[in-house]
Amino acid sequence: MSPATPPQPPAHPWIAVVGGGPAGLMAAEVLAREGWPVKVFDAMASVGRKFLLAGKGGMNITHGEAMERFLDRYGPRRPVLEPLLRDFGPPQLQEWMRGLGIDTFVGSSGRVFPMDMKAAPLLRAWLQRLRALGVDFRMRHRWQGWDREGALSFQGPEGPLSLRPAATVLALGGGSWPRLGSDGAWVPYLQEQRVQVHPLEPSNCGFDGGSPKGPWSPYFQEQFAGQPVKNVAAWVATGSPHAFAEGEAAAPTQARRGEFLLTASGVEGSLIYALSAPLRLAIKSDGQAILLVDLLPDHSPEQVRQEVLRPRGSRSLSSHLGLKGPRAGLLRECLDRDSYQDPERLAAAIKALPLRLTAPRPLAEAISSAGGVDFADLDPQLMLTQLPGVFCAGEMLDWEAPTGGYLLTACFATGRAAGLGALAWLDAHPPRQA
Repeated sequence: MSPATPPQPPAHPWIAVVGGGPAGLMAAEVLAREGWPVKVFDAMASVGRKFLLAGKGGMNITHGEAMERFLDRYGPRRPVLEPLLRDFGPPQLQEWMRGLGIDTFVGSSGRVFPMDMKAAPLLRAWLQRLRALGVDFRMRHRWQGWDREGALSFQGPEGPLSLRPAATVLALGGGSWPRLGSDGAWVPYLQEQRVQVHPLEPSNCGFDGGSPKGPWSPYFQEQFAGQPVKNVAAWVATGSPHAFAEGEAAAPTQARRGEFLLTASGVEGSLIYALSAPLRLAIKSDGQAILLVDLLPDHSPEQVRQEVLRPRGSRSLSSHLGLKGPRAGLLRECLDRDSYQDPERLAAAIKALPLRLTAPRPLAEAISSAGGVDFADLDPQLMLTQLPGVFCAGEMLDWEAPTGGYLLTACFATGRAAGLGALAWLDAHPPRQA
């Protein structure tokens, strides 16, 4: 397909949505509400599989924090996502859910959930609405790019299929959770059309690593792998890889509070996921990342120093400081004998304990992915400038965000924007029946 050649008019104009996740389904709803025949294609046997699994432990649909802080969660992609999120952000998403009969509540952390905490009722109600709007679902149809004549190419249950929609919305997901359909198989098809696609990388993921001395010791693995480290703060060291030892670490005000999980090979969990982008970038730049952990975030450095210096009698240091279990184990694992016995160095380590991380876990294990279609190759309505009439939405775009409802909100918002973009393009380029 020539990058400058729009699709030929179909015999009966209709719109293709490729991908049955939140972004694709939202685009389908926008289009169908305007009376367009819409066909949703998905490689899996049913739509919304990743959506359902993400909601298995409680469907965190969005976040209730102030909008400015919410937008900041998208990091360097805030400028391009902000207009879409202001049009369809947390308030609009919750109102849309109420229209489906799904009420929401805001948890103590600010996260927004359906009242029953489940994804399945929401998806069922949504699919019922889409079918009532006439949306046609074509399952087990794997998209394979375009054929030589510029038609969409699929491998369906009955063999190869070439189709010519009036417009196309691609919502193919990223590269995480391939068993649920987000396998990144679409990347070469867009690259063949000279679309710039940044490599898909793990985001919201765990990391391999251990103490500054190397991987976790066998004893530490046996005692603490699988245990949570609670009520701590963490941040990524800046400057040289050894900045923590030189007193040049990032200011504690940059720390995030939360908890993480110790694994046999490193660390994972919500606090690690929130820092996955800077950790991944540090590893790419320096071959390693130094994660600094404040084991007593409710105590000032001077309070910790005074407690370490204060005679403790017969009490152990762990009992004296209130550091027990995994936190005490981490302290012993990461400090050498001399540092552990030096009160000044010990106090400093309690407030900024260095963990050395060397690699993110594989993409297939990640909650989401970074990388994807470069926004420079998209117009403001998310149409590929090289492929008129082809729009992109969801996680296949080059953005990332932490867990907490930010991922889903942006998928809904970009899906809606792509649907609106397709409508505007079709108004300006009305298809003619062949």
